Amino acid sequence: MRRDRLELLLASFLMLFVELVLIRWAGAYIVYLSYFSNFILLGSFLGIGIGFLRARRGPDLFRWAPFALVIVTGLVKGFPVVIDRSGGDLIYFGSLTTTGLPTWAMLPLLFLATAAVMAMIAHGVAVRFARFSPLEAYRLDIGGSLLGIAAYAGLSLLGAPPLAWALVVAALFWVLLGGLRMVEAASLVALVALFAIGTFQGDVRWSPYYRVQAFGRDVRVNGIPHQVMIRTEGTPYDIPYLWARRPIDEVLVIGAGNGNDVAAALRGGATRVDAVEIDPVLKDLGQERHPERPYSDPRATPVIDDGRAFLERTDRTYDLIVFALPDSLTLVSGQSAVRLESYLFTIEAFESARDHLRPGGAFAMYNFYRERWLLDRLGGTLEEVFGRSPCLLLGPEAENGEVGRYSMLVASSDPSALRCDNTWQAAGEVVAPATDDRPFVYLRERAIPGRYLWTIGLVLAASALLVRFAGGRFRSMGGALDLFFMGAAFLLLETKSVVQFALLFGTTWFVNALVFAGILLTVLLAIEVERRVRIGRPGLLFGLLFLGLLLAGVVPAEALLSMAVVPRFLAAAALAFFPVFVANLVFAERFRDAKDPTTAFGANLLGAMVGGALEYTSLVTGYRALLIVAAALYALAWLTGGRKIGKAAQPAVAEREPQLVMER
Repeated sequence: MRRDRLELLLASFLMLFVELVLIRWAGAYIVYLSYFSNFILLGSFLGIGIGFLRARRGPDLFRWAPFALVIVTGLVKGFPVVIDRSGGDLIYFGSLTTTGLPTWAMLPLLFLATAAVMAMIAHGVAVRFARFSPLEAYRLDIGGSLLGIAAYAGLSLLGAPPLAWALVVAALFWVLLGGLRMVEAASLVALVALFAIGTFQGDVRWSPYYRVQAFGRDVRVNGIPHQVMIRTEGTPYDIPYLWARRPIDEVLVIGAGNGNDVAAALRGGATRVDAVEIDPVLKDLGQERHPERPYSDPRATPVIDDGRAFLERTDRTYDLIVFALPDSLTLVSGQSAVRLESYLFTIEAFESARDHLRPGGAFAMYNFYRERWLLDRLGGTLEEVFGRSPCLLLGPEAENGEVGRYSMLVASSDPSALRCDNTWQAAGEVVAPATDDRPFVYLRERAIPGRYLWTIGLVLAASALLVRFAGGRFRSMGGALDLFFMGAAFLLLETKSVVQFALLFGTTWFVNALVFAGILLTVLLAIEVERRVRIGRPGLLFGLLFLGLLLAGVVPAEALLSMAVVPRFLAAAALAFFPVFVANLVFAERFRDAKDPTTAFGANLLGAMVGGALEYTSLVTGYRALLIVAAALYALAWLTGGRKIGKAAQPAVAEREPQLVMER
């Protein structure tokens, strides 16, 4: 039995680790995935759900997982896709050209391939899962998931390249398969070789966010031109210092990247430059290769952090704050539509920047904005925050296949702080500012874009067919309908926690990893409580759950942002993790007596996939409203399965945990 426990722990570790690797690897080559927030995640949930539904059916799919994983990762490496979108109502930054397969073919293929790989791995997990009573199996599964998060975070902290990921995956397969056949051994060798190519091919560095390639002083991320290190004298980088009527001593640069803005600030006479950059590899490249060596100047202080988090945490004030082209090509996580820079372009972020300016200080931002409506949206937001129209520089059209006209906006609350010939005037209707609750600055309308709706619809339709033909009849899941609703609701609850912590503490990979680890630890705590104390009162549990959702929804983010870091963390953790804890008490209370635990768990995972599709409603409603949707889904779970909670059924296996039943 000890061997069985270890196998389930390691299999769950492998399952989550491979899911993270697929998200990371695919996003580095299929840049379009950076804008479809949870495409790989949806495929993973579908595959894992199918794998669990097939737990008691042959053949053994797990042995084919290494071969399938090589095919999928090789497909991604061999047929990368670059964004082919130049503007419109939803703006993408990137090249206008495409390579490899067209997106309409690659995305469905990748979704189905991901589902297939994860179904094979999940089948191996499910077979081991079925050897235990439900709560013991769930406990081991969560423990393995925690190991997966910890291992991936540890490798990210060390800056480990893809070769390290492949070695971890190969080692886990080798242990779990208990002896490798020819096909399995060849597949694992091919996987290691493929990831070694991704590690050592050309001048490639893997940051926690990007696949970074440096061609001299030109930098590409995920295959797209991103930054160029230049001598900045006589370029638009000098504009904020030429327009300022007062000396600029202290400067904050957010999105410092390779150091162009830092070099301009130093030449402009700054005595201190706080250079905030979220990606350590981009900063390192600037330190090594920038012709002006700005990071070697003692007046420059590099800070590796999220820009919004730095603003909320620092008590320093500045003569100039520059948002230096902070447009990313990646998302905070595979579970939300929030990009790394989303919380920099909300009205609350601009207000925070204004509050960190000295009297007569100025704020500047620039980009090759794809569409005039985006420039007008940002200009209107600055006018609302600073009380006057910002100065505007319209430069040349973009080069190298890019679209857009260089635009710089410089604003100050002091009418005498700036001298400029041209101020911003709206060319048409001004889109309302983005907010911390709905931080989608690149989305013009309060709507779900048509391409998203088509994609979601096709994904759900394909998933229904796959579940029917690969997983079995829907009727077999009829008794687990409440667990299906719980899965959908919990995914939304988890998403809300991720974006809340991203706002409060930064969009860094480290914060993201801590949040997921915190959620898994909370789940594990709920399991341990349920193993020892059987509550058996669904009314009490659901009441506490709805209370937790209500508190999480009514406490505004600005109330937490106004706190110091430690009390902010304690308050945020309480608001986010209390409903997570109670939701898992409800789930554990229901799941412990499931007659067919693997089918019940599979239904819960398929529900999570539907929850992932519902997450796109945040594009219309904002993230706080997701709690309302989650509450409605938990209400459906109560209506369809509340009577089953606390009524013991005979388990599928003999082993039972000791329990203390609380009197009703």
